[in-house]
Amino acid sequence: MKTLIAAYSGVLRGTGSSILSALQDLFSVTWLNRSKVEKQLQVISVLQWVLSFLVLGVACSAILMYTFCTDCWLIAVLYFTWLVFDWNTPKKGGRRSQWVRNWAVWRYFRDYLPIQLVKTHNLLTSRNYIFGYHPHGIMGLGAFCNFSTEATEVSKKFPGIRPYLATLAGNFRMPVLREYLMSGGICPVNRDTIDYLLPKNGGGNAIIIVVGGAAESLSSMPGKNAVTLRNRKGFVKLALRHGADLVPIYSFGENEVYKQVIFEEGSWGRWVQKKFQKYIGFAPCIFHGRGLFSSDTWGLVPYSKPITTVVGEPITIPKLEHPTQQDIDLYHAMYMEALVKLFDQHKTKFGLPETEVLEVN
Repeated sequence: MKTLIAAYSGVLRGTGSSILSALQDLFSVTWLNRSKVEKQLQVISVLQWVLSFLVLGVACSAILMYTFCTDCWLIAVLYFTWLVFDWNTPKKGGRRSQWVRNWAVWRYFRDYLPIQLVKTHNLLTSRNYIFGYHPHGIMGLGAFCNFSTEATEVSKKFPGIRPYLATLAGNFRMPVLREYLMSGGICPVNRDTIDYLLPKNGGGNAIIIVVGGAAESLSSMPGKNAVTLRNRKGFVKLALRHGADLVPIYSFGENEVYKQVIFEEGSWGRWVQKKFQKYIGFAPCIFHGRGLFSSDTWGLVPYSKPITTVVGEPITIPKLEHPTQQDIDLYHAMYMEALVKLFDQHKTKFGLPETEVLEVN
């Protein structure tokens, strides 16, 4: 209050220097501090995505069902009818919007953690690719920011490459959420979709698959670098059938942004998680980040820890219409070796000791 009075008094004195001084005093008031405003915008931008990911689909489904029982039932009928006709659009790449991918909110999202995309090799636009993203973390924040938005300039770093982040097909059965996901170039992670998108327009397509999936998220915790990969070979078979090169990706810091309760094998909690994973496709995690207004409280906002996503060297894959198990095992072993090599080459650059070992399960 004293600062505001002093500023007002300076203006009344009438000199140019007094006016300038008064304005400087006015804009130094704590509640107008630009860095604090930017930090809150960053927090809000991340929280809106987290809430969208967790509750938007369920909330919009409930609203749609409720609307059927109101005087606005015709709106619900029209949307539901359109949804039926549009049901297969996600499988064909959706409706990517460069406008949505370039929203300023994603730059605030990027700067909050912050998130960085590191390119190690060029990618040929004449080839198609399957990117293996590791680790999953709780929500795959690095995968979303890097490949479903232009916040880290993925299109400039890999010109001519069209990234499609693949996620659970169930997300595209949710009204409104499906539109939100499709606008960022997100697609269902199933064979039909990948078979359609990989050969599209000849080349330059990249499907990003978070290989560890729900199983990997259950072991996500700060300080742990582990991937679920040893028995995940379906993506290699797809790559061989299409002759799509495999690109290993490791996101340093993905496991650091949330803390979760880890249930031991054989416990009732792990049993429930595995049942959800088996029948629904995702595993519910009990996790927390920081609060909306304070990092000392619990909430859904991720902790502000840097995520650095390193895109490795592509592994050239031949096109085999009917790959044998021996073929799949060979290229899967090559992929695992490439991922471990990528981790070892970059771990010390991003705060890990030379002795840190990537655990491959």
